[in-house]
Amino acid sequence: MSTIGRTKQRQWITKAATSIVALSIASGLASAEDVVIIQPGAPGETATTLSAEEAATIADTSYSIDDVRFMQDMIPHHQQAVEMASLVADRTNTDDIVDISGRIDASQADEIAFMQDWLAQRGEDAPGGHDHHGTHMSHDMMGMATPEQMALLAASDGVSFDELFLTLMIRHHEGAVTMVEDLLDKRGTAYDPVLFEFVNDIVNDQTSEIERMNELLAGLSSDPRAGLAAGFQDAGQAISNLTLITSLPRPDGFFDPENPSDLPPIVPDDEEEEASDSEAETHDHAGHDGHEGHAGHDDAMPAETEVASEETETEDEQSNEGTNWGERSPLLSFSNTDMAFSGDMLIVGNYHGFNIYSLAESDVPELISSVVCPGGQGDVSIVGDLLIMSVEQARGRVDCGRQGVSEDVSEERFRGLRIFDISDPTLPRQVGQVQTCRGSHTHSVVSGPDEDGKIIVYNSGTAFIREEEELPGCIGPVPGDDRTALFRIDVIEIPVDDPMQARIVDSPAVFMDEETGQMAGLWRGGDHGDDTQRTWRTDHCHDITAFPELQIAAGACSGNGVIFDISDPYNPKRIDDVVDQKFAYWHSATFNNDGTKVLFTDEWGGGSRPRCRPSDPMDWGANAIYDIVDGKLEFQGYFKLPAPQSEQENCVAHNGSVLPVPGRDLFVQAWYQGGMSVIDFTDSSNPVEIAYFDRGPIHEERLVLGGYWSTYWYDGKVYGTEIVRGLDVFELSPSAYMSENEIAAAALADQGELFNPQQQFAVTWPNAEPTVALAYVDQLERDAALSEIEVTALTEALASAAAAIESEGRDRRLERRLNSLARDLDVDEASAVIAARMVALQDALTSIADRVG
Repeated sequence: MSTIGRTKQRQWITKAATSIVALSIASGLASAEDVVIIQPGAPGETATTLSAEEAATIADTSYSIDDVRFMQDMIPHHQQAVEMASLVADRTNTDDIVDISGRIDASQADEIAFMQDWLAQRGEDAPGGHDHHGTHMSHDMMGMATPEQMALLAASDGVSFDELFLTLMIRHHEGAVTMVEDLLDKRGTAYDPVLFEFVNDIVNDQTSEIERMNELLAGLSSDPRAGLAAGFQDAGQAISNLTLITSLPRPDGFFDPENPSDLPPIVPDDEEEEASDSEAETHDHAGHDGHEGHAGHDDAMPAETEVASEETETEDEQSNEGTNWGERSPLLSFSNTDMAFSGDMLIVGNYHGFNIYSLAESDVPELISSVVCPGGQGDVSIVGDLLIMSVEQARGRVDCGRQGVSEDVSEERFRGLRIFDISDPTLPRQVGQVQTCRGSHTHSVVSGPDEDGKIIVYNSGTAFIREEEELPGCIGPVPGDDRTALFRIDVIEIPVDDPMQARIVDSPAVFMDEETGQMAGLWRGGDHGDDTQRTWRTDHCHDITAFPELQIAAGACSGNGVIFDISDPYNPKRIDDVVDQKFAYWHSATFNNDGTKVLFTDEWGGGSRPRCRPSDPMDWGANAIYDIVDGKLEFQGYFKLPAPQSEQENCVAHNGSVLPVPGRDLFVQAWYQGGMSVIDFTDSSNPVEIAYFDRGPIHEERLVLGGYWSTYWYDGKVYGTEIVRGLDVFELSPSAYMSENEIAAAALADQGELFNPQQQFAVTWPNAEPTVALAYVDQLERDAALSEIEVTALTEALASAAAAIESEGRDRRLERRLNSLARDLDVDEASAVIAARMVALQDALTSIADRVG
C-alpha cells in the first residue's frame, strides 16, 4: 500500500482507544439497571436471559462483522505488499521503484499494528500478517499475487523485475480499493468514524499510487505510441503502415471559439469550495439535467430503471462509473460522432447537427454544408436522397432549436429519428420525424426502398423512457406491466415519397424468454463471479448491424451478443445469444465480408474512461470474435489495443469497419484516444495488429473526452472522426503485413457506392483483374504455401496478362499458360484458409485467361 503516515496512524489508534473507553462507560451504565433481559428463541424454543453486557454486545452497532472481516483480510494483504517491497533493493536500481517500496515500508508496519489493535480492543481475533489462508474474500478479488507470481518476481531482476513488480503492485492496490468498495456496499459498515477515515484514506492514497505506477509501467513499453506528448493540435504522433493524407478541424459553428478543445471546467478544490459556501447559499442552483455525457452508451442513460435483482446496478450507476456528480454538462455539445457515405458524399454526424463533405475533387474532403440541429449522438444513414439521423437527448427539439427544452413534458421536445431530404446537399431540409419512447441512440437500415417504396429501419433507444403524458404509449419500468418500452427495439417504416408518414409499425420484445414469456429473458445484470466484469442488463440493443443479403443481423445488446433472423424485416427473430464474462457492455457488431464471423466490441467504462492503461486487463474493453456455425455463435478469441495509454486518454474498443482486401478478414477500428488500429482476424482465434495511428492526449494533466469515434474504409481510403480534433483521412502503406497488390485490390473493391455504419453488404472484387490475382499470390507467398518457382511463374504470367489487357490484345498462348498455372495449384493438402486462397487464385487465373484469350 502507499504512504499514509505515522502521524495519521497514531491519530487512528488514539481515536480508536477513545471510542472503546466511551463504549465501556456506556456498558457500565446499562449494567446498573436491574431488569430481566430476554432473548426469545425460534418458534417453539425456550427463551434465554441475557446479562446487560451480553445484550449490549449483541446490540452494539459501532462496528459490524463485515468491518471485522475487512480488517482481518487487510492485514495479510498489507503483509504481502511488504514482502513484495522487500525484494526491490537487490533486484533493481530504478529510482521510482525504490521510492514506491520505500513508501510501502514506511507505512505498512504502522497500519498493520493499527488494524491489529483495532480488532483486539473489540475482542476480535487479530491475525498475523502471514495468515493468507484465513481470508474471507478471494485472493483474486483482493488483487493478491499467487505464490507462483511471487516466486517469479523473486527470480527476476532489472527491467523484467520492474515490469512485473508494477503489474502485480497495481493489481494489489486495485484489490485494496475493491475491498473498500465491497465493505461500503454492505449495510451498517464503517459506522465507526475512525474506520471510515481509514478506508477513505486507503482509496485516496491507493488511487494516486495506481496512477503513478501506470505511468511508470507505460514508460517501460517500447511501443512508439506509449508516452506521446499531449496537445490539442500539436500532440505527438505515432504511425505504422498508414499515411495520413489530411486532417481537417471541426467546421466553424461546430466548436466553442472560447474553448476549441472542449476542456471541461475546473472543479474547485476543497478550499475554494469552502470559501464560496456562503455565497453559494444565496444562489439558485437548479439547472438542467447534466447527466448526459458525450461518448458511447453513456450519453443519455436511463434515469429510471427496473432492477432485476439487488445485485444489479442501475443504468446510471453503471454508465457513470468514475463520474464526479459535482460536474455538469453544457447545454450544447460539439462532439463529432459517426459517418455515412454515398457516392462522392460524406456526412459526419455531430451532437450539434451534421456536416456534409464532397469527396469528388481531391483527396481532401470539401465542406459543402453544415446543419445545426442539436440532440445528441447524431448517428446518420443515407438511403437515396434521404438522410436518417438519431436523436436521443431530452434537449432535442422538433424545430432543431439550440435553446433546448427545460420542461419535464413538452410538445417541443424531439427524441427519435429525424429524416432529411439531401437531394440538394447544399440545402438539406427536414421532411419527417418519428418520436420514440427512449429516443434513438443508433439505428439500422434493414431494407428498402423496395417495390412499395418503403424503407425499414430498426431503432435502438438506450435512454430513459419519456413520460406517457408527452408521448402516449410510453410505459416505464412498472413491475409486471409487459407494455414497458424496455426490452424492445422499434421497427420503423419510412415511405420514400412521403417521409412525413414515417411511423413505428412494431416494437417487438426481442429479448423475451419464449418458454416463460418473461420480458427480461436474457442477461439480468451483475457480475459473473470472481474476476469477471459487472455486465449491463439486457434491456436494449446499442447497435444492430443488418446484413440484408444474408437475412441476418448481429445485435450488440448491452448484456448479450445476439443473432437475429431478418428474413421478414418487420418481424426480427432471435436465433442465438451469448454472454461473455469479460464484457461490461456489448456496444457494436461487425460481420466479416462473407457473414461467417462477427466481431463484437465491449465499451468498458462507457467510452469516457481510460481503459487501455498498461495494468488494464487485455480481455476487458476489447473485441470478441465469434464464428457463426450453423446459425450459432462460437467464441474464438479476443483482441485489444496492445499499446499502453495514459490516465489522460479515454480509450476502449469502439466503431470500425471491414477493410476489403480479398482473401483476408481485416478490420479498421477506432479506440477513442487510443487512436486507430487495423487488425487481421482471418484466424479468428489469433487476431493480430498490422497498422496503427495514434496521437498523444489532448491535455497533459486532464482527461478530455476525445479521440476517434469511428474509423471506416470507403472507396480506397480510411476516414476517422476525431471527437474534438476534426476529420482525418488515411491511405494504407505497403508493409510486411500488406503488399502493394493487396492495397490495390482493396481499392478495386465494389462497395456499391454506399456505406452506412450498421448496414453491411458483401463487397466484391473484379475477378478478372491481375491485381486481384497478385494479391492472392502475395498472401500465399506470405503463408509459405507457394514455392519460389511458383511465385515467379505466377508473377510473370500475371504481369504479361496486365500488359495484354492494357493493350486490349489477345494471347492464346498466355491463356493456356494461365489455365495451366491454375490447374497446378495444390489445394488438397492446404489448411482451410490457404485452400480458400488457392481456390480464389484459381478462379482469378481462369477468369483472366478468358479475358486475354
